[in-house]
Amino acid sequence: MKILKFTLASLLIVSLASCKKEGNTTATSKDSLIAKKDSVVVPEVHQEFYGIYTGEFSGKEMMHDSEVDEDYEGINIKRLSLKINKITKDSVYGQSIVNGTQRPFRGIFNENSNSFTLDEPGNDKTDGRFEIKLNNDSITGKWTAFNKSAVKAATKNLKLIKKEFVYNPNFMLDENSDLIDWENPKDFKEKYTDEETGKTEIYTTSKNRVASDAVFKINASKQKLTEKELKNLRKLDMEIIKNSVFARHGYSFKKQTYRNFFEQTDWYIPVSNNVDSELSPMEKENVALLNRFIKYAEDKYDSFGR
Repeated sequence: MKILKFTLASLLIVSLASCKKEGNTTATSKDSLIAKKDSVVVPEVHQEFYGIYTGEFSGKEMMHDSEVDEDYEGINIKRLSLKINKITKDSVYGQSIVNGTQRPFRGIFNENSNSFTLDEPGNDKTDGRFEIKLNNDSITGKWTAFNKSAVKAATKNLKLIKKEFVYNPNFMLDENSDLIDWENPKDFKEKYTDEETGKTEIYTTSKNRVASDAVFKINASKQKLTEKELKNLRKLDMEIIKNSVFARHGYSFKKQTYRNFFEQTDWYIPVSNNVDSELSPMEKENVALLNRFIKYAEDKYDSFGR
């Protein structure tokens, strides 16, 4: 009887082991099917079209002339970049970058007409559809907002040129750049005395911040800045010197003031709304030092016509 019990127990162990082995075989087979499915790669096409296309993004919208206190219809021109990252038979993937905002898009490519239809996600009030045509290294077409009532210009035209983004620490503003901050005028009280009557009047005049030639001489991407270099600079000088670092790395500025400065150059290509990880250790130290001085610096204002 003892021998029989041992034999039955042995058979039970062997049976359980066999079931476990079969179970593992089934799981392994299932895993291999999933792996096979995941390993299927959708072939990419027209990789020659991949890259960054940047240029004018313009639309009609109502503007305000503060000098005469009147509204008028004008054309607002911005810098837009479209990054085409991937094209397959059925889909196109990439990002649009404008005004410090980076949005993904997905769409289709029509080989017969060399045209794209690209849709941003639609969960932001500024999202829309690009309907564009490719001609060699240029893109032309239009963008239409999904929510036409949420934006100033529901339709915008675009004219872009393919450019290769390159970080270069030597990039500087052109010496013929307009160094005036047109976006933040400030009102000042001034006195005027008539020489004949001797009568003095007080009037209000609007002035704009203006930078100095220091922005052409100080490069925070190449030299370690010192407090001595910064202590006599204007606030706008230091803002430009600091943001030149970010512009060299392709940062897309939210503030129109900075866009106005760097869009005057040929080298500025907005490619991202966050380039913090791209900065060198020296650039990070210089930016931190500039931020300390900017906080307490003063500006130089002057009167200008537009």
